[in-house]
Amino acid sequence: MSGVRTLTVAAADDDIRLDRWFKKHFPDVNHVRLQKWLRTGQVRLDGGRAKAGARVREGQTIRVPPIGDATPPITDRPVKPATVDRARVAELQARVLHRDKDVLIIDKPAGLAVQGGSGVNEHLDGYLDALRFDADERPRLVHRLDKDTSGVMVLARNGAAARWLAEAFRRRSTRKLYWAVVVGVPQIEAGIIDAPLDKRLAGGGERMEMVDDGEGQVAKTVYRIVARAGRVASWLAMEPLTGRTHQLRVHAADALHTPILGDGKYGGANAYLESSDVSRKLHLHARGIRIPLPAKGAIEAYAKLPAHMATTFSFFGFEEFQAGKGFLEP
Repeated sequence: MSGVRTLTVAAADDDIRLDRWFKKHFPDVNHVRLQKWLRTGQVRLDGGRAKAGARVREGQTIRVPPIGDATPPITDRPVKPATVDRARVAELQARVLHRDKDVLIIDKPAGLAVQGGSGVNEHLDGYLDALRFDADERPRLVHRLDKDTSGVMVLARNGAAARWLAEAFRRRSTRKLYWAVVVGVPQIEAGIIDAPLDKRLAGGGERMEMVDDGEGQVAKTVYRIVARAGRVASWLAMEPLTGRTHQLRVHAADALHTPILGDGKYGGANAYLESSDVSRKLHLHARGIRIPLPAKGAIEAYAKLPAHMATTFSFFGFEEFQAGKGFLEP
């Protein structure tokens, strides 16, 4: 493999260090070689010089110099599951919320990972060919949802759309509305959570934690209590103003002290209720999205509640009309 290439940072690589990006996609490029490229300006991030520790953002471009016989980048090799489940294909095709020549929006089911990884044999990335429909190209992921989070998921149907969608997500000009059922009731009815986050090692793995100002990445979330079930649980509408990993889950558990129902990772035992009528699955749903178009206007799409959350809503007496229009005012 030879020649200079310019690659676009994928959603799955948002917020990782530049040197880790190279280690992931070009494992044969060692540290010494990468440092030489950076010193001499052969590697460029959005056209400018960069350091090894620079954090890359979804949609940014990385200039990769000729690398000889190094392993091809993973981004050039779509990951597919060993087997494709026909029932899952039919389910995903039936979950299309919006489709035009550039954009495809689906309602991702809870429990389906967006991309592959260690021990992950089934993922949305492996089903993208089944969502091609009448397009010439395989659809592309432009953002991500946690495996156990359900709801609106945006795909680009061509390269040009992937670029402007990635830019819209990078600039935070999109609006994303989430519904969550939390254990307990926040003390303040509505507001903005402004609490930076950072990755920390814990229990043999990584998790996001709130940190002091200046130590982590800015993380802001607008929230509002929609309805309460006494002091036992409440339904929150939440809009992330930034896009940090597990942002809503950490803010709910550590800033509001009301962990999302079913979120044992961040709420521990406090994230579960004793009632057998309430599912232990994660109660976080990407309810709606609004995407500004390059010319004018916008696309809006909304996903209905997954079955386990609908059952919980019924148990607590929550009614969807209580949410009103939906999107929140920062």
